[in-house]
Amino acid sequence: MTKTVLVVGASGYVGSHLVPELAQAGYTVKATGRNLRLLEKRGWEATGNVSLHYLDLNEPDDLDALLTDVDEVFFLVHGMNHGHDFIDIELDAARHFSRALQQSAVKHVIYLGALQPAEGHSKHLAARKATGDILRESGVPITELRAGIIVGPGSAAFEVMRDFVYHLPVLLTPKWVTSRNSPIALRNVLHYLLQLLILPATENRIMDIAGPENLTYQEQLRKLGKLIGKKVRIIPVPFFTPGFAAIWLRFITSVPTNIASALIGGLRFDLPADGRELQALIPQSLMSYDEAIKECLSHESEVVRSEIWGFDPDALARWQRGYGYYPKQAGYTLKTDATCEQLWRQVQLVGGKEGYFFANFLWRIREWMDAAIGGDALHRYRRDPDTLELGDKVDSWKVINLEPNHFLSLLFGMKAPGLGRLEFTIEDKGDHREIDIRAWWHPAGFSGLLYWFAMMPAHLFIFRGMTHALVKRCKAKAQEGKTETV
Repeated sequence: MTKTVLVVGASGYVGSHLVPELAQAGYTVKATGRNLRLLEKRGWEATGNVSLHYLDLNEPDDLDALLTDVDEVFFLVHGMNHGHDFIDIELDAARHFSRALQQSAVKHVIYLGALQPAEGHSKHLAARKATGDILRESGVPITELRAGIIVGPGSAAFEVMRDFVYHLPVLLTPKWVTSRNSPIALRNVLHYLLQLLILPATENRIMDIAGPENLTYQEQLRKLGKLIGKKVRIIPVPFFTPGFAAIWLRFITSVPTNIASALIGGLRFDLPADGRELQALIPQSLMSYDEAIKECLSHESEVVRSEIWGFDPDALARWQRGYGYYPKQAGYTLKTDATCEQLWRQVQLVGGKEGYFFANFLWRIREWMDAAIGGDALHRYRRDPDTLELGDKVDSWKVINLEPNHFLSLLFGMKAPGLGRLEFTIEDKGDHREIDIRAWWHPAGFSGLLYWFAMMPAHLFIFRGMTHALVKRCKAKAQEGKTETV
């Protein structure tokens, strides 16, 4: 009989790689996330044995139905992206899930936690440990695997280090650069997780995941630099406090600031790992740090070879090694009583003679800037003045994704240090609609980050004005709006 496996946190780093592995192995998979649209773009449902489910663990009402007929669970969520109060959010989510487990027929939960320091205290790491304790209160057998840095494309801790090496000629680092960790390849982690489904689980277990080397962060940075052909100059700075480092990271890495800031607290400590018990239980050949990096770098372009970018050949051709894996984003969302059809009719008019609905003079200035450095943004073009189709060129943009009455994605075509897109999203919320206009940006090195922050004030001003202008053109009422940046 085929097992049904629930993956809680399928949109996260490990979850997004684990789901297709489970599907390929023949399991029936329930993949959950708070953003169903993001999950849908991954194309997992095409396999026939993966279903997608909305789940916000801070809204626990949906859990009983979701856990029905589930044999085993992967619990992969964390709260780092929630900001300063992520500890409370993370532990509340664990409590809600633990209570639901008590009422379920689930036989086994596999929880991916974090290595713990022998001395010192990190709120982030302590929360990961407390989450395991809370899950064990359910009475369901819990296998907790404690890992350090997982080396793979999208791993937040690894991406922070990668951005350091790519973006800075000299690395001014906190003194914790000499702390030690046991990095492990993503492929090895996935093998452990999959094999745990085969083994019987009748009691709670806590085991470390350890790579074959115990390296300082300084050694990891130097090895990474050597493999990508960049000389790494490291200067440890004793006064570099975690608080100051968190602020500084915002301008150095494309990793979301909330996640990067939470990680910093754990980087201060040696994180010893003893992987012998797990390796004896599930023997496998462990990749060296160098091998893991090489494999990771060979998959760098996968971020743009995806549904999110519409598998567009122009986007793939423009992607360069060293672009930030995580995109920066800035947008404005406005509630309105306009219909989806009314909003879509206006969104389709973007560009060409119509312009961009608001502050067209700022768009013109940007186009002249592009022309001054050899771009062709002054060559304005639209195939049709009223409708858009996939692949259409709109001035310097290209339509790379389009869902009538719901979604439009435009590939950025001007000269700039990075790869970007502009998205219009219309959501029907029942008693109102939401129109969201948002820019996404994968920066090319430090100059790409500087460009993003230089443009952000204009983005936020323009997007707010554009949403209100679209609603006004629909002769509808604008309601509550909000700005978001990451």
